[in-house]
Amino acid sequence: MSVNAPELELRGITKRFPGVLANDRIDLTVKTGAIHAIVGENGAGKTTLMSILYGLVQPDQGEIRVRGELVRFSSALDAIGAGLGMVHQAFKLFPTLTVAENVVYRNEPKKGWFIDRDAAEAGVRKLADSFGLGIDPKARVEDLPVGVLQRVEIVKALYRDARVLILDEPTAVLAPQERDGLFVIMRRLKAAGRTILFVTHKLNEVMAVSDRVTVLRSGRVMADLKTSETSPKAISKLMTGRDIEAVARPSLGNGGEHLLRVNDLGVVDDAGLVRLDRVSFEVQAGEILGIAAVAGNGQSELIDALTGLKPASSGSISLNGVDITQAEPAQRRLAGLAYVPEDRHRVGTAAGGEVWSNLLMGYQRTPKFRRGRWLRGTAVKEHARELIAQYDVRVGSENTLVGTLSGGNLQKLVVAREMTHPAELLIADQPTRGVDIGAIQFLHRRLLEYRDQGRGILLISAELSELLALSNRILVMYEGRIVAEFDAASTDEAELGIYMTGGHLAGAVHG
Repeated sequence: MSVNAPELELRGITKRFPGVLANDRIDLTVKTGAIHAIVGENGAGKTTLMSILYGLVQPDQGEIRVRGELVRFSSALDAIGAGLGMVHQAFKLFPTLTVAENVVYRNEPKKGWFIDRDAAEAGVRKLADSFGLGIDPKARVEDLPVGVLQRVEIVKALYRDARVLILDEPTAVLAPQERDGLFVIMRRLKAAGRTILFVTHKLNEVMAVSDRVTVLRSGRVMADLKTSETSPKAISKLMTGRDIEAVARPSLGNGGEHLLRVNDLGVVDDAGLVRLDRVSFEVQAGEILGIAAVAGNGQSELIDALTGLKPASSGSISLNGVDITQAEPAQRRLAGLAYVPEDRHRVGTAAGGEVWSNLLMGYQRTPKFRRGRWLRGTAVKEHARELIAQYDVRVGSENTLVGTLSGGNLQKLVVAREMTHPAELLIADQPTRGVDIGAIQFLHRRLLEYRDQGRGILLISAELSELLALSNRILVMYEGRIVAEFDAASTDEAELGIYMTGGHLAGAVHG
């Protein structure tokens, strides 16, 4: 181990998958005690590179050095043993265990033959407090909000003596105040000599917290820059190869007919707990209505009730004047409802199917595509090719398997299918989550075009900047209720964040 060596050195890292060169001779140097951002479009190679660094994927060529020592990781355990930790977008916690039990899992302090719970809780508390993480070791994980769960993951990595933390899109599900709190924690870790790899597509966050930024495009390093010497515009051009223009805030329309009416809607879970409590609102033709909420505050139950995936326990839903409260999902689709789901892998697509079959889902029985019992093969394939071109879905052909698509292209596919469905109302749940800046701009334009056709959109997004840019009105949900409504042109992220995190309870609710 060299005293003056950088924390991490990657040299000539190359990884090929069938038909794809994911990483192409990547060089990366990360200094000790730095916050180093990694950015790039979907498919640029970020995920593959971090997976190689954490031992989840083996490189075809190249070498990795940790503090000057040549290493080869055959698993994540090897990486952990070398002082690396990773906080994934999807947290790896056991919901029924306590914070301390999750943190010390497989590294439990023992008293004789048994786990020493007092020692575990004391050790976790001391470690968390030393970085100002403020978590209760005795709390059960399933009872904690998303922002605290993320801190538990960080403590878990630190408990395993991680000197390097890989944070994969860490702000994707955080409210503004939680995001700012994470940045404070990142700076404390940096001050304590820890090194952070910050994988993100939010360039304002890169500028706010990182020391250096490495830009990937098509599997190659396009630039390695000192953050203070660059700009979001310069980074985005390096990422995409073109200038990116922001989508302008839409002007407020004069209002149209009510497409969707929701009245006193309630949802109760299997344990009898109220998850959605007397929610009422309307979506007008030619309007984008935004929903702002921290994960776990009833927005998922609302969407499930609207789409028919879960039954409503009370209240009513009408679409185009027709009561659909008890209708099956297929009946709601026929009534004029389109849906872009949050989980495009589990709900929105069939990974083992071809692009053309996924683009046909939901209206494969229409006369345009079916003759009797058989599909009209020529019409189906032509339809798929048209959507691939219109929505810039980057695939080899309409016969490409969906499971091979990058996140951005998969999202474009789902949006293409749903927006060409002859529906009056689109529910768009996290439509740009995990999507790069170029694809975000493209999808935003498509949403605005949809609205301008006189149709309505219910937009649920954790990206407050997205809600503010696209919505006419924004509703804020907290603990299963709508606690505020704002004209999007007259509010900001800070005000929305107060209501999203319960800060409104100290005063009057905005009305």
